[in-house]
Amino acid sequence: MITTSELLKEIKNFVFITIGLAIFAFGWTAFLIPNALTGGGVSGIAAIVYFATKTIPVGVTAFVLNLVLVVIAWKVLGRRFCINTMICTLILSSLLSVGQAIFKQPLVDDAFMCSMIGAGLAAFGVGMAINFGGNTGGTDIVALMIGKYRNISYGRVSFYSNIFIVASSYFIVHSVEKLVYSMVVMFVYTVISDVVIDGYRQSYQIMVFSKKNREIADKINNDLHRGATLIKSYGSYTKEESEILLIIAHKTDKVLITRIIKDIDDTAFISISKTYGVFGKNFDQLKL
Repeated sequence: MITTSELLKEIKNFVFITIGLAIFAFGWTAFLIPNALTGGGVSGIAAIVYFATKTIPVGVTAFVLNLVLVVIAWKVLGRRFCINTMICTLILSSLLSVGQAIFKQPLVDDAFMCSMIGAGLAAFGVGMAINFGGNTGGTDIVALMIGKYRNISYGRVSFYSNIFIVASSYFIVHSVEKLVYSMVVMFVYTVISDVVIDGYRQSYQIMVFSKKNREIADKINNDLHRGATLIKSYGSYTKEESEILLIIAHKTDKVLITRIIKDIDDTAFISISKTYGVFGKNFDQLKL
């Protein structure tokens, strides 16, 4: 039986996924497609089909291709992933079709600016959707299926498939300039989407060397309701036993924690490093 808090969380996630997909669709339909620019993934293939036919909307092609991929991946990637993908695909395809009907001309005349703005918006939108549990399917499905049976990284499959898709657009638009701009789209999209996804989940490992570590830990526990760990240590120079305070914190807590440390002991030695991933209570779930 689902609780009220769980239902509200699901509703919140759905709202932010939809907003993210709307931003993604806006970037494509208002800046990229009207300038005959494309990128990677199913959206890129759908754009190429539209450039070739001038009649088949991007949203229709994207939905059909994702539907085929989901059917193929159903047994490999699982029911839950596929259902989630189809819901996101249906929303995205609808938004692409609506956006394409509204934006007949690009909002910015300069093709280079369109490639930068369109790719940036699309990357930000997909990053938001992924951070709240959504996805856009497409080549992600292919990469995940290949990675399940072959020792080939997800990033390598995505990179090579997207390069192939973008390069193929030349045979339709017949313009080296458009091809170069499309490569810019792919590069900007990759960089910004990684920043958005990793930045949202960024956590820090803070190590504190101070004689007042217990006082600092109590202050963090009481004021921020965050845990901390005291580790027994031995100084090779001082030849004295001491304690190291270890804290794993979200980026939103980092400044508050460093401020607490400074207020209690402004001579403390502090080491702060970014963590690749933190899994467990109050952080991300480990999904295998």
